[in-house]
Amino acid sequence: MTGWSVVGTISGTSADGIDLAEIETDGRTVARIGPAETLAYRPETKRRVLEVAATKGTRRDAWHDLAEAVTHDHATALRSYLEKHDLTPDAVVFHGQTVWHDPAAAETIQLGDPQALADALGLPVIGDVRLADMAAGGQGAPLVPVYHQALARSLVGQDREPLCFLNIGGVSNLTYIDAERLLAFDIGPGNALLDDWVRRHGAGDYDAGGRLSAAGRVDEQRLDEALRHPFLDAPGPKSLDRYSFSGSFAEGLSLEDGAATLLAFTAGTIAKAEQLLPDKPGLWLVCGGGRHNPVLMRALADRLSGEVVSADALKIDGDTLEAQAMAFLGARLKAGLPTTFPETTGVSRPVVGGKLYTPGN
Repeated sequence: MTGWSVVGTISGTSADGIDLAEIETDGRTVARIGPAETLAYRPETKRRVLEVAATKGTRRDAWHDLAEAVTHDHATALRSYLEKHDLTPDAVVFHGQTVWHDPAAAETIQLGDPQALADALGLPVIGDVRLADMAAGGQGAPLVPVYHQALARSLVGQDREPLCFLNIGGVSNLTYIDAERLLAFDIGPGNALLDDWVRRHGAGDYDAGGRLSAAGRVDEQRLDEALRHPFLDAPGPKSLDRYSFSGSFAEGLSLEDGAATLLAFTAGTIAKAEQLLPDKPGLWLVCGGGRHNPVLMRALADRLSGEVVSADALKIDGDTLEAQAMAFLGARLKAGLPTTFPETTGVSRPVVGGKLYTPGN
């Protein structure tokens, strides 16, 4: 048996689209990687997601209506995707839209209604993928490491270990793989601070091609002070909300100098994370939107001891990997296999995450 056809969905903290991907898997290995797409939220949904997330959990009165909008947009995207690719999956994994994550308070909020989505699609939906981990004392993040391990085995090979998968989305996180050893933790801000800086200055939604960062000069004093944040020296497992860090240390700088300084901060936090690992990785596989910024990739190559390459170089889709990972986690739930571990989230024991919702229930 090769397993199940499962479609995974996720929208990151930047709300830049709904990632969808299908894989065929038994929850241990990946038999086939199917089509993947990213479809946009409605502009109003995106605006409200960013607005509510920025309020750091204080706008809870807005969560219910926004959850309906998030569910509606996912249903629309999934119908289009399934019809286009002629797919009838065994299950859809619905991560929902994170707007608040506070592991110290054992609270994580992913907006969306899995039951309503199951009813709308007429398909089984797996949701609540973080809650069991947090209920057992875990940080609820990161969730992807067990999928990284499966990819490392099938596409990279043990001769390249120890290696790291480095995801640079709104937040950056890593997975360290060395034989059977699996470690993971959130590092610090990924693209979030730079994106917010560019947006506040009316220069677009992000630093396209690293153009602004390349034109600026790093304020080394401000950078050194920012890199003293105690979170950066704490050992994993550890996790972050998108707004756990502030880019206020760049205030007063020009658009370009602020961009350069914030980009250097992201690279510096990742370099500090390397010091927390058991051994120096010989290979860093970079996923997420950050890998498209050549200035950031050069900064990482300068600061990290191993080879730094885009995951795409090994035929790993760095844009939709996390959606594939959600599908993989759904198959692990169906197989009764754990999705998070003490070494990845700090959970007290290996935990099987997720809950199955069937149409009409």
